[in-house]
Amino acid sequence: MAVFSGGVLSGSSNGRPIPVAATATPGTLIHTVGAGTTGFDEVMLFASNITVTAATLTIEFGGTTDPGDHVVKAMSIPANSQSIPICAGQRLNNGLVIRAFSGTASAINISGGFNRTT
Repeated sequence: MAVFSGGVLSGSSNGRPIPVAATATPGTLIHTVGAGTTGFDEVMLFASNITVTAATLTIEFGGTTDPGDHVVKAMSIPANSQSIPICAGQRLNNGLVIRAFSGTASAINISGGFNRTT
């Protein structure tokens, strides 16, 4: 029988937003998916821009290869934005690492969580 649990992104401190400090690959750590191939993490990510200027965002899933590992590439996040859905339930497994970088250091915050199935 499958077991379901939820949690905060592993790159977060107690569920707080993760500032995207990196401006190039490899990006700031957002989340490391659970190990193994028999279960998965269903990941939800949201981005907000806390500055007065639009900033670009790239999300890397498992590596730095362009375009293969980039689920979002150079997406423009508007200035002073509310949380914008970036990834709504992507299923990942096998210890995959999610990272993010922006054209402007610490302009974008990533928040979200995951549901784990084992």
